[in-house]
Amino acid sequence: MRNLASPHSYPLFLKSPIFRPIKLPFLTFRQSPLSVQCAVQFRPCIDIHKGKVKQIVGSTLQDLKEGDGSDPVTNFESDKSAGEYATLYKQDRLTGGHIIMLGADPLSKAAAFEALHAYPGGLQVGGGINSDNCLSYIEEGASHVIVTSYVFNNGQMDLRRLKDLVQIVGKERLVLDLSCRKKDSKYAIVTDRWQKFSDVFVDPDVMEFLASFADEFLVHGVDVEGKKLGIDEELVALLGKHSPIPVTYAGGVTEMADLERIKTAGMERVHVTVGSALDIFGGNLAYEEVVAWHTQQKASLV
Repeated sequence: MRNLASPHSYPLFLKSPIFRPIKLPFLTFRQSPLSVQCAVQFRPCIDIHKGKVKQIVGSTLQDLKEGDGSDPVTNFESDKSAGEYATLYKQDRLTGGHIIMLGADPLSKAAAFEALHAYPGGLQVGGGINSDNCLSYIEEGASHVIVTSYVFNNGQMDLRRLKDLVQIVGKERLVLDLSCRKKDSKYAIVTDRWQKFSDVFVDPDVMEFLASFADEFLVHGVDVEGKKLGIDEELVALLGKHSPIPVTYAGGVTEMADLERIKTAGMERVHVTVGSALDIFGGNLAYEEVVAWHTQQKASLV
């Protein structure tokens, strides 16, 4: 097993400017990413914006001032509450789904709590999570908290913040959101409502390193997310081949065939989230058909 403290064990990280301000901790890694074996799962979502369940083109989100007229592109706004969606997912025995608060306003937080109370232990939650509030979401019923911008801060990885989160909620309750966009032929992690490129890239070395801190990864393919243009197969393949821990991909699913493409490209190791394409979010893809596909994947392992 390699130790990051060894001066010769991980030269790529030791040379990176991302890690210079912080002495690397003594950590070990799992031997092989192929040790992750599980049925591909459908992981549902509840995206909340200003207290309402919506499907938004994520790349159009910005830090906006009220009344400036620059609203994000919205594919769908539901008349159902976040709690109603959570109840549906509970009835269908779907686990590992996520709630994302697209803004830290009180209405969105209240809606997230409603969903967590409706399905305690069944949903992860992200959006504005930090070391001060992370435990409160676990106490309200979240299975995990999801973090991006708090850890990938000012374009770099903040290991002190990451270690603080692990100490507070535990590695087993932490999901790292590695949502990314293409930059110079590589996938750069993006933060702050996906508007800012970080200096950290989704690659085998970074995934292996971060797996020591998290239970799962969540990865939105931001270039295709919410646009119903098809999936990013290159990104899915990267995740399936190199992620040492469970990983969920979201972005671009438009038809049932896309689920099979993710299953194949991800080597049956990448879970999938479907948003705007589902009929429960105003799309044409039947939610019940996706749930049936999910059930079939589970049965295939028996």
